[in-house]
Amino acid sequence: MELNVNQKKAIYHESGPLLVVAGAGTGKTRVITERIKFLIEEQKINPQHILALTFTEKAAGEMLSRVDESMPLGYEEPWLSTFHSFADRILREEALSFGLDPSYKILTRPQEWLLIRENLFKFELDYYRPLGNPTKFISAMITYFSRLQDENISPEEFIKFANESAKLKTQSSKPQLKAQNEDNKYTELAKTYKTYQDLKLQKSVFDFGDLIVWTIKLFKERPQILKKYREQFEHILVDEFQDTNFAQYELIKTLAPADKNPNLIVVGDDDQSIYKFRGASVANILSFKKDYPKAETVVLTENYRSDEKILDAAYKLIRHNDPDRLEVKLGIEKKLKAQSSKRKTESQNAKLNIVTSSSAQEEAHLVVNEILKLRKENEYSWKDFAILARANSHLEPF
Repeated sequence: MELNVNQKKAIYHESGPLLVVAGAGTGKTRVITERIKFLIEEQKINPQHILALTFTEKAAGEMLSRVDESMPLGYEEPWLSTFHSFADRILREEALSFGLDPSYKILTRPQEWLLIRENLFKFELDYYRPLGNPTKFISAMITYFSRLQDENISPEEFIKFANESAKLKTQSSKPQLKAQNEDNKYTELAKTYKTYQDLKLQKSVFDFGDLIVWTIKLFKERPQILKKYREQFEHILVDEFQDTNFAQYELIKTLAPADKNPNLIVVGDDDQSIYKFRGASVANILSFKKDYPKAETVVLTENYRSDEKILDAAYKLIRHNDPDRLEVKLGIEKKLKAQSSKRKTESQNAKLNIVTSSSAQEEAHLVVNEILKLRKENEYSWKDFAILARANSHLEPF
């Protein structure tokens, strides 16, 4: 399929930072892979000087596969990975110069739980170790520590915050018992966070949040190492930028500072941010133009996936997020337009019904009755129908 005008603008962008706002179905993965191929084949950039970061191993694998398909055998691969894999690679290569064990192990969430459970006596816990169930809060604490890492908050910073908060409440003319208890919980959490981080270092183990945090720490405390990687990565591309968290964005800004006018391309769409529950900050994409004032913007609005009626309905719904969307903040046009001539024809004849219900059971009844009605009125078989849901658990009522 031929590239459209805005896809070409992003792919053949000359230099400096670029924000690519790519709506659903607009070919953003193709833009990134074509950009990488353009840099290698046309610009003669050494693949080892290209860093592409994405959010999942599946996306990274798909991107690398697309690049591999059109490159000659034996070419050097660019650095194309998830944020965590990239950080892991850096840390293992530079571990000894930073006093870390390069053979450290990465913990899964159950292994994190077991580590705390097996060393519970080392933690100064009162509120968070109830007598009846001493392991009750372990999972909640791990989640809390993970969010602190997402925000790149160190144990020392959290302890300082907890102590200052407690001090301010103590100085208050009317200290409240409830407020004091809250401060005690924060102080206990802060100390536990510090003990947990120290314990992981002693055991030579990291969790996934540590990988990002320690890489930032490495770069900031070892300027020569940072200089080496800044010089190596002449071009940096970031996919699904709307799903990055604060720490991941800090890592990007450390590698590609705005005052260097870096060749940094971030691709994302604030309307598609779905990972807030695990620390993603849509504020990153909303503030990119402030952080990189010289950045240009390219907006991809030509949709190759859906028909116009669906796109129009989705656009009408997402505008309820105004005025906090990029479309309003940057004064850009983000409304998606169906491009397939076949889909345009189908859209003219298709009927889009949006139905609301008060419960999952009522929704299931409505859908099932509609299927029975359509099958009775038309010559449809069961295989002509599909019920799609966001998660398998949502399909249980059906």
